[in-house]
Amino acid sequence: MEPANIHILVLDRDPASARSIRNALARVGYQVSAASHETDALQLASGELFNVVIKSFDAQRIDAVALMEKVRGITPDTQFIFLSAKGDIHTAVEAMRKGAFDYLSKPCNTAQLTESVRKALDHQSLVAEDQQIKARLRRRSDPNIFAGSSSVMQGISRLIGQIASTDVTVLIEGESGTGKEVVARAIHEKSRRKAHPFIAVNCAALPENLIEAELFGHVRGAFTGAVSDRKGRFQLAQGGTLFLDEIGDLSRKGQGDMLRVLEDGTYRPVGSQKVERATARIIAATNLDLEAEAVSGGRFREDLFYRLNIVSIHMPPLRERTEDIAPLVKSFTEHFCTKHRRRVKHFGSEVISLFQTLRWPGNVRQLRNLVERLVVTVPHATISLADLPPALHQGRREPHAITIQPGMTLAQLEAELIRQTLLKVTSNREAAAAALGISRRALQYKIKRYQLDKLPKRQA
Repeated sequence: MEPANIHILVLDRDPASARSIRNALARVGYQVSAASHETDALQLASGELFNVVIKSFDAQRIDAVALMEKVRGITPDTQFIFLSAKGDIHTAVEAMRKGAFDYLSKPCNTAQLTESVRKALDHQSLVAEDQQIKARLRRRSDPNIFAGSSSVMQGISRLIGQIASTDVTVLIEGESGTGKEVVARAIHEKSRRKAHPFIAVNCAALPENLIEAELFGHVRGAFTGAVSDRKGRFQLAQGGTLFLDEIGDLSRKGQGDMLRVLEDGTYRPVGSQKVERATARIIAATNLDLEAEAVSGGRFREDLFYRLNIVSIHMPPLRERTEDIAPLVKSFTEHFCTKHRRRVKHFGSEVISLFQTLRWPGNVRQLRNLVERLVVTVPHATISLADLPPALHQGRREPHAITIQPGMTLAQLEAELIRQTLLKVTSNREAAAAALGISRRALQYKIKRYQLDKLPKRQA
């Protein structure tokens, strides 16, 4: 971008200091505005888009982080560079954690300041381009896993709304294909970090000898083959969200490295003497019952588990939310008809009934991929049983069968039995209670306890 198109705001109570900074940046060709009070700065920011705000402050008098959050509420991608003569480390840590791009000690020379501005502008450009590309790709490919009315998914949706605006660490558990990354992205998109990167890393794919370099980056010459500086995942996710997929497969060394970052909020790129601040929010995911399967078996550090498990979300397998299958199929069908420019199609009722009896080992991802395949390959408007791949029928469950998974609690088993009775046998409460061998009053209590009161009525 041409310097003449860059707008910078300088906020400094010292007129001489403000004038010096303004003149230095104006010589580069930037458009520079100056303010001596926070109210003036906010008024300017509400009427004009500033690429960078340079804020000089006395930590005892002005809340720099609060100002940054107010300006970001107007223009989320504005980059902040803080200057302080006192070098208040607490404020520096807080500012970087909240998403400031840089923190410089006064007096800073002109070359140092202009280089920081240049890097901030590069970062802003990369983030904007990256987010636009990712948003377009997500609109084209992400499944709407929240279609439907199951109480468990409605509860997850509410929880996302409650935690998105915070920086709390989240652990998402669930089988492969249930939509754990989609939930992580939903949290990111609803947060104030949404203008910053969402970086996903598959922990199971991190090689043991390169874990530190992959996560924290390295400098040139740090080891054989390090011919240039390279950013790690924490640097790429600066101010945004770092999604650690399959965290249960992270090696013991990687677990130790991750624990230190979560405890200290800092890391050091391999071969560097400079300590970096970790400003990314951490969301982790696993297809394991991490506490029962990994922590108790000694394969995962208990202290790291408790650091990650501040808020936990359990993604249910598709077989436990069969009431959502019909709306999911409808949503996916509309999505893929539009994406692939196919005529409007729909699935016959007999197909939906079959889908509700399948085991779906690949969960929502498997259903999504099947719908996409059929939308693309079936030429007629109504997709029937004859259009389905023959192998699909092999995954059918008995009509009134329930799936029992090792490790299920008795309460989970009871809830699933009641759910399937109401969905597959009868939705009449009196008849369902008789089939289950309990009183109607006891059934009503259990329906309320397990949040099954919004199940769809069974079709005759």
